[in-house]
Amino acid sequence: MPITTALLPTLLQAIADVIEANAEEITALDQAIGDGDHVYNLQRGLNALLLESHTLTQLDWVAAWQKIGMTLMTTVGGASGSLYGTLFVKMSKAAAGQPITLETFADIFTQGVEAMKQRGKADIGEKTMLDVLIPVAISLQQATAQSLSVSAALQAVTHVSLISVEATRELLATKGRASFLGERSRGHIDAGAKTAQLMINAIATVITEQLASPA
Repeated sequence: MPITTALLPTLLQAIADVIEANAEEITALDQAIGDGDHVYNLQRGLNALLLESHTLTQLDWVAAWQKIGMTLMTTVGGASGSLYGTLFVKMSKAAAGQPITLETFADIFTQGVEAMKQRGKADIGEKTMLDVLIPVAISLQQATAQSLSVSAALQAVTHVSLISVEATRELLATKGRASFLGERSRGHIDAGAKTAQLMINAIATVITEQLASPA
């Protein structure tokens, strides 16, 4: 069963719901080593996307990812808006002219994450959302190399994201406000990594359920 943009309203609502359900915990994480406004900024962008959800279903993935990226850039404050906006805009460009399969999506997502790395001048191990997104990109590439099914790939991605977000606890922050805390940034999970993990898990759950439902 192909995954089309018709699923976007369900995906966006699932993401918004999981962020809302965990908002208090994420804000506490962000207040410990960040600005404390990560959830508010992210929810502002998600609310904007929910308002556009019907419009997004009328687009193909290339146009939808472009619109999502631009919306996030203009509605989400802080670094998150710029970085997530960059992810989706790059994914849109990378997807042009090709069908969306697990194999092509792995490459498209990887290109998006690489663009985020360049935009944020960050890499894995610096206690940011990239500490989840980079391992997820690698997991998708490995899934295609192993010819895994989409469901198996999503299960692997979910597992990797959980391990990766927990690993940020003992990392030393080198980006953003948290970097000023030095060694005191250790012992806390990164809020951006946590929301990335939650959103990835929500997406994987919705798509897995979609694939399992009768055609």
